[in-house]
Amino acid sequence: MSESNAVTDADVVLVGAGIMSTTLAVFLKELQPHLKLEIIERLPGEAQESSGAWNNAGTGHAANCELNYTPQRADGSIDIAKALEVNVEFDMSRQFWSYLVKKGAISPDNFIHPVPHMSFVIGTDRQAFLKKRHAAMSAHHCYRGMEYSEDHKKIAEWAPLLMEGRDPNQPVAATRIVSGADVNYGALTSDLLTYLKRLDGFAVHFSQNVTGLKRRPGGGWRLKVRSGLLGSRTINAKYVFLGAGGGALPLLQKSGIPEAKGFAGFPVSGIWLRCGKHEVVERHSAKVYGMAAQGSPPMSVPHLDTRIIDGKRWLLFGPYAGFSTKFLKHGSLFDLPMSVRPDNLLPLLAVGRDNFPLEEYLVGQVLQSNNHRFKALRDFYPTMNKSDWEFDVAGQRVQIIRKDQAHTGKLEFGTEIVHSADSSIVALLGASPGASTAVWIMVHMLENCFHEQLVGHWVPKLKEMIPSYGHDLKTDAALTERVRQETAEVLGLHTV
Repeated sequence: MSESNAVTDADVVLVGAGIMSTTLAVFLKELQPHLKLEIIERLPGEAQESSGAWNNAGTGHAANCELNYTPQRADGSIDIAKALEVNVEFDMSRQFWSYLVKKGAISPDNFIHPVPHMSFVIGTDRQAFLKKRHAAMSAHHCYRGMEYSEDHKKIAEWAPLLMEGRDPNQPVAATRIVSGADVNYGALTSDLLTYLKRLDGFAVHFSQNVTGLKRRPGGGWRLKVRSGLLGSRTINAKYVFLGAGGGALPLLQKSGIPEAKGFAGFPVSGIWLRCGKHEVVERHSAKVYGMAAQGSPPMSVPHLDTRIIDGKRWLLFGPYAGFSTKFLKHGSLFDLPMSVRPDNLLPLLAVGRDNFPLEEYLVGQVLQSNNHRFKALRDFYPTMNKSDWEFDVAGQRVQIIRKDQAHTGKLEFGTEIVHSADSSIVALLGASPGASTAVWIMVHMLENCFHEQLVGHWVPKLKEMIPSYGHDLKTDAALTERVRQETAEVLGLHTV
């Protein structure tokens, strides 16, 4: 449907035209085609915030290379439980995308490409950590084929730019797994939206802003939507999904549901360095993650990434974290102060009290000179040339603060689903791994909010879209192998 075919009544209204809302919309139309869906987006096009190609790292986060997913326990052993969860969640994304590719709804060439995932560390203590991490992970079938090396020549074969000009006596270590991917979530969002526009009962509206949310006496919600040209209009909806990235929290607060109380947001901004010089870009084919600085947020883990965006190869390095009171890249400096409420003031103050190293780190990042930023890149790429690189602003991330009995407030670095008691309104809060696990997040949401429909009618179709649904890939090695072989063939990825 075109934007002119606005509906005043909808089964589901989805706020935000990013990867989350479009993924959910496709799920709902596949499971129940007659549903009337409407997406409302405040910007003039889709995927212009966190889903946009330059606003995220484009990593198909399968917890292959992200060291913050594998913490070291007090006894020195490595905990891979979180990594395994993220790993199999990304398998769900691969299966759903493969289903849509086979259906002719999307094209893998537009949004996904094979790129090995690597971890890289410097120093003997970090060598020891990475070696133990590799031993723990490679022993599990989900990480079969992960390689480890401390040999400069071997690592140079994997990623030449990392090793050229490096002191041959410097202790380094790396792991590599060739089944990794680079994903353009902006292009995927556009593909999903193009598919949705072909379906009856779907409408998308750009440059429109949800200004009010109120429960209807008979059930469902009444949304006030403002457009610069059309003035205000009203939409009555049975269900509302707030998938507007950093904009979801203020809308959740407007809903007035008790479940929203105590939630606050801690915004983190970022800057990338990027290089499009052919002679440099063609010599690096990997996403290489290092180890985060002490006290830094997980999203600021330094990494040197191969990117394929609109058919062109790039290198991306960063992100350099910073602080802004905006909740969205195209947001307002008043976003943070306007989100403060009596119910979340104490959690906010508690997090400020308990996270001084993080605050100190962010202030340091804001005050950092470009020379310092290039030094961080030189640690990864010793022979880099400043003139080959340019700065670009990354997407804004809002880490979630929630009430916590022990500390009054707690800063969360994952993704949080908040919904009303009757599940008629759902908000998605938080950041990484976000887009990579959008399919798992939406399945989890369907299980919680559409339980009756799921159990009654939707399970067979859901299993068609995600063949492993109902099974645990962490314990079923044979199914994991089969699913990965099949999805790699459809999506053009490598297998180990």
